[in-house]
Amino acid sequence: MASRVAWRASRTAASLLRMRSTCVDSRPPFRFPFSYSRGFASVVKDLKYTDSHEWVKVDGPLAVIGITDHAQDHLGDVVFVELPDVGTTVSKGGTLGAVESVKATSDVFSPVSGEVAEVNSELSGSPGLVNGSPYDGGWIAKVRMNNAADLESLLDVDQYTAFCEKEDSSH
Repeated sequence: MASRVAWRASRTAASLLRMRSTCVDSRPPFRFPFSYSRGFASVVKDLKYTDSHEWVKVDGPLAVIGITDHAQDHLGDVVFVELPDVGTTVSKGGTLGAVESVKATSDVFSPVSGEVAEVNSELSGSPGLVNGSPYDGGWIAKVRMNNAADLESLLDVDQYTAFCEKEDSSH
């Protein structure tokens, strides 16, 4: 418990998912079927995105949630993922969990309101899945949505791509 308190206390003021890296990563971009490459990051068609760099895949009444390739690229090597408890109620824009990398730690925000139905327990032993497979094996949680209208305010692939390009060019 004490290490978690110290861990949270050491977070940078800026959200890690909004953090800029000054290092140039020479890794090839992650490739996902129907993805679009944006420099060192990819975005996936048919997902919804937030301006805090989470993605959502709708699976019936569930929203599968993770962080984007753009976010994991800026984070660096992920060393720990704090998962929510199953049964926890989350609000749109509220904290869903946290991601800790070798660079910093940041909250992951829920793009939708609802109840956590499942978490990716694989991340407990293999947090690097967030880096290697952000849109597939690196998902964080599945939330049973209270209101599907929450999805309407999220960004589509083109809007998210434009957002990232604008954000990257301003730094």
